[in-house]
Amino acid sequence: MNTLHSPSLPAETLAAPVPRRLGRAAWLLPLAVLLALLLACLVPLLIKDPSHQNLAILVLMAAQLGVAWNILGGYAGQISLGQAAFYGLGAYTSTILFARWGINPWLAMLAGGVLSAAISLVIGWSCFRLKGHYFSMATIAVAEIIQILFTNWEFAGSAVGLTIPMDQEGWAVFVFASKVPYYYIALGLLTLTLAANYAIEKSYVGYYFRAIKDEPDAARSLGINLGRYKQVAFAISSFFTALGGSLYAQKELYIDPASVLHTGLSIKMALVSILGGVGSLFGPLVGAGILTLIEEGTRTLFGGSGRGTDLIVYAALIVVVAVYYPTGALGWLKNFRARRNTRRAQAAKGEQA
Repeated sequence: MNTLHSPSLPAETLAAPVPRRLGRAAWLLPLAVLLALLLACLVPLLIKDPSHQNLAILVLMAAQLGVAWNILGGYAGQISLGQAAFYGLGAYTSTILFARWGINPWLAMLAGGVLSAAISLVIGWSCFRLKGHYFSMATIAVAEIIQILFTNWEFAGSAVGLTIPMDQEGWAVFVFASKVPYYYIALGLLTLTLAANYAIEKSYVGYYFRAIKDEPDAARSLGINLGRYKQVAFAISSFFTALGGSLYAQKELYIDPASVLHTGLSIKMALVSILGGVGSLFGPLVGAGILTLIEEGTRTLFGGSGRGTDLIVYAALIVVVAVYYPTGALGWLKNFRARRNTRRAQAAKGEQA
């Protein structure tokens, strides 16, 4: 039987009794997720300082981008360093539709995601002919080309950028004076992206993605169309990345090519996932918390004189993770727990002896 096309377990495995620990874990994980979501919903009620609320929003937005990147880079193993192109496309599409033509920003946000997914299919058709670091370099080139196009496109504001009008306020126009609504929107978008990741991880598409990442030749020999499923991963990742770009535009009420299309943003998306644990569901959340705190700390410490410090931090973290912790923070935690359990088991055997 082709296990990749039919990932169901054998009958004898299904008939076997479920271990008590496994049965307990089956309800502990959903309970932990529910409690974490409830605690996240209470954050704005417990933290009243707008600057601290803004920091929480930045963590949620960074986590959402990392989870979106994880679909392509973590599960399918295609390391894209040009995802800022789709972030910017989402931001510009929703802003132009709302500011220029008065289209509802929620519909404009969805339109930005759909447009980015469609463009990713065109880009992927050519870029997926390349492998490894050649693919990564191609995505950087595509992002730079799109940034140049928007920098010189007068209708999109050129290098000056675009401003979202503030003559109205409320949920209908996606404009708020308080940080709290943006927090809950960012939390909702992160939850939606995590749910999509979980659905992919548990579906046959997730099996295909992991097969393409780990054993592409074996996957091809089993009849998996590598190009098609790479395109699927690219489109889904680009869609959610564009939604994050639209949220940024609505939150800041101003965008320009330097803020939504720069290469450092693409590297940040990848690093959030890699730092937390690439290919894991909750790794990007951990990575976002660590990276955002480091970013804000360097900005507070160096101020305007520290311009470009974030890129130095990104490069240093990539080197450290690649050399010492290739499985990220969650991988390190799992290894630590495994070593601790091994030592306890050995100590117990020694006492019995």
